[in-house]
Amino acid sequence: MRLSLIGLISGCAIVLISCSTGSSLAITETSVTQKPATITTSRESTAGTEGTVLLSASSTAQFASQPSLGQTKEEAVERPKPDLLVPSDFTYLGAFRLPGSEERPYTFAYGGEAMTFNPNGDPKGAADGFSGSLFVMGHNRMPYGELPHGNQLAEISICKPLVTKQVEQLPQAVFLQNFHEIDPGLFAYLDEIPRVGIEYLDNPATGAVLHLCWGQHFHHEDEALGPTHTWVSPALGQKIESNGWYIGNQSPYSVNNYLFSVPTEWAGEHLGGRLLATGRFRDGGWSGMGPSLYAYVPWDTETGLPVASGTHLEEIVLLQYARSDETDIIEHSLEGYQHGDEWEGGAWITTDSGRNAVLFAGTKSIGERYWYGFINATGPDYPCLQEEFIGEFTLLRFADGTPCPNETDWVCEDPISGRGWWSSAFSGQFILYDPADLASVAAGAMEPWEPQPYMRFSIDDVLFLNPSGVDIETLGFGVQRRFRLGDVCFDRGNGLLYVLELFADEAKPVVHVWRIE
Repeated sequence: MRLSLIGLISGCAIVLISCSTGSSLAITETSVTQKPATITTSRESTAGTEGTVLLSASSTAQFASQPSLGQTKEEAVERPKPDLLVPSDFTYLGAFRLPGSEERPYTFAYGGEAMTFNPNGDPKGAADGFSGSLFVMGHNRMPYGELPHGNQLAEISICKPLVTKQVEQLPQAVFLQNFHEIDPGLFAYLDEIPRVGIEYLDNPATGAVLHLCWGQHFHHEDEALGPTHTWVSPALGQKIESNGWYIGNQSPYSVNNYLFSVPTEWAGEHLGGRLLATGRFRDGGWSGMGPSLYAYVPWDTETGLPVASGTHLEEIVLLQYARSDETDIIEHSLEGYQHGDEWEGGAWITTDSGRNAVLFAGTKSIGERYWYGFINATGPDYPCLQEEFIGEFTLLRFADGTPCPNETDWVCEDPISGRGWWSSAFSGQFILYDPADLASVAAGAMEPWEPQPYMRFSIDDVLFLNPSGVDIETLGFGVQRRFRLGDVCFDRGNGLLYVLELFADEAKPVVHVWRIE
């Protein structure tokens, strides 16, 4: 496996290094010095996939990466802090397919909006080292009555993954619970490109429940569309008391696309026991120019009963970058931010070795230019703008966020894609945050837009990248392929990270698996 490693610290120097790796990143023997940064390397050739590693150094931090067992030593950077994860802690194990037919809405095709791990599922699976099960969301709802019963949830087994570039060779999971509608009636009107997050949590106060958040692409900031969060039973089809809640008075664009649990001890120390973290990134910066994150708890801590329906829960902000409806300047943003970014999943990673990180997964816009418009048939370096939008807002920017002059020069008469935020290149990436920075935000010692990822890396080399060519007008193709990743979830007991790659098995996702040590 090749990982393209990029540091996200301001004032950084980027060095391109060619290397060969096996199934996980192998880097060592690199020194990082003060600004201006210099990187020296000592390489040892190995058999494997020819790859590229991008290393970043700055005057404010040093990066380290110790090879995992079985890896050949290659380039290395110093670990920023002893307790933080780096790419060499991630060992790629392979992928597996999802079960089921193509009959909508009872299919995973055009699904993958939400996923969570159930440690109590499929006890027979322990023999192959992959115990537990996954709840995965199927085909999205569609508006105007076309598919009102989409976004159904199913529970599946976890296969022993296989490393291969041939999707048809992957093992296939089986259903443990077939598709069920899980909306308890709170989100009936949220069907225009739904955004959903889910987390299985077996807490002593509440027992095992599935926490759920729900939004849509255009989600106006009023209460007309109702609450955004609830919980439902993991016994799909079983009705329980499911009250609906709001996350404080936060914009629904910032709270309802990914949902994951916070380690109990950390939540007790920094969050007043709030065990759930929720957030959303909405392209164009409507949610904030980077992933947002809020901690909340929706039950009475004394009784374990759900808080009254309609409550605006008292949240703690962990991440919130400036929103594009507040400023047209790319400021107080994720470093390297572009409006075409898509952060679709998150997980709070901890390991038995005491290392940790808050991880977000998504499709990063990395082009020299990015724009609101279309793909240009001439090639990825050429924007394609729609004339009637010129002057309404900034349509075209350079990579650093600076507006490009003369937008009229890039009006395109024959676009070859759907309209949206495009870039001259995209990359499937993980970004890693230091939990200590989020603790500082929770304590009021940092502004919510100040934390930055201490590291990011590409996982494109293990992705299948839509081999069947499904819906390329919407998804794009080649370096301009968007929407590469869906939701992620983490098996804390076994150190396994599960990541959905969208449109990998025709229109279905596949599940990629990493062991984190």
